Amino acid sequence: MPIIDRYIIKKFLGTLGFMLLLLSIIVVVIDVQSKSPRIEGNGFTVGYFLVHFYPFWMIYLVITFMSILVFISVIYFTSRMANNTEIVAIISSGASFHRFARPYFIASAIIALFALATNHFILPWANVQKNKLEVYTYSEGNREKILGNVEIATQLSPTEYIFINNYNRKEKRGSSFLFQKFDKNRKLIEETSANEIFWDAKKKKFTISAYLHRKASVNESEILTNGDTKDLDFGHSPEELFPDELLGQTKTTPELLKLIRQEKEKGNKNLNFFLNELYQRTSMPVSIIVLSILALSLSSQKKRGGLGANLAIGISLAFIFVFSFEVLKVVSENNTISPLLAMWLPNIIFAPLAAFLYFKRANQ
Repeated sequence: MPIIDRYIIKKFLGTLGFMLLLLSIIVVVIDVQSKSPRIEGNGFTVGYFLVHFYPFWMIYLVITFMSILVFISVIYFTSRMANNTEIVAIISSGASFHRFARPYFIASAIIALFALATNHFILPWANVQKNKLEVYTYSEGNREKILGNVEIATQLSPTEYIFINNYNRKEKRGSSFLFQKFDKNRKLIEETSANEIFWDAKKKKFTISAYLHRKASVNESEILTNGDTKDLDFGHSPEELFPDELLGQTKTTPELLKLIRQEKEKGNKNLNFFLNELYQRTSMPVSIIVLSILALSLSSQKKRGGLGANLAIGISLAFIFVFSFEVLKVVSENNTISPLLAMWLPNIIFAPLAAFLYFKRANQ
């Protein structure tokens, strides 16, 4: 690899590494200070969280904002090179702007591939560890929404439904359980009601108590059975049977695709939480390359105002990118636009802008 390529890639990765280290220290210190009362109020110590929560939380945070960190890093070190007339010297030596840009493409592609593999396979593992404890950093109201009692109404298949009046996700126990099964003509053919339902982790089944089972017979009469307890096997764990929006974060991509297929077979139409998670795992790494090209185009020419002006422009565009991404995610979850379009729209908008500015800079 030529000297100039090694020099720029070293600056690229070195600046990004410094940014990551600086961000990690600052964010963890600020977050620990703000959340320590909640952590200790829930019976944990800050030291325990520093070992069992924050390493996994930082993986999530870094990967989520990797494209923005790369963008600001490229703006920073390229602006310094431009101000020191290094870029002018390289191009004056006979190298074209396209040749000068080659190590940027190489470095951004390496980071994008790393982020892609992490998003699809490593980050879900980190999210499993993170999500176990993250709820204890929330306010009491937000914690209650996740660990507290909720009303369940879910579809097992196109003809089977479950209703639980008061279900506690943490204890995996609920009251006023009702299971209904219909035939192809939407006629009720089977119904089971119970006072209580809970998940038996050893049996990997649900157990209902004080139940009443009704089943339609051929002569339009009903067969009634009741009892104290009965095991029910729905073929899924409580987390998969009654999924929340965080479940998709903890699944590798093959597992997430399987979960989406299962939910579609069940007739669940509210899949946008999972589809957003699936599509952003690829769109975010691609944005690393897009934003690297954009940052190079904006900062590779010496400007009045120097580094400060370039950083101001870069941070503004980074804010617009992150804000638009989060807004589109919410819009998609409300079924206004498709998740595929929502997760790729920032790249669709920024990629032509990056290409235009790149070729404009190359032709100067």
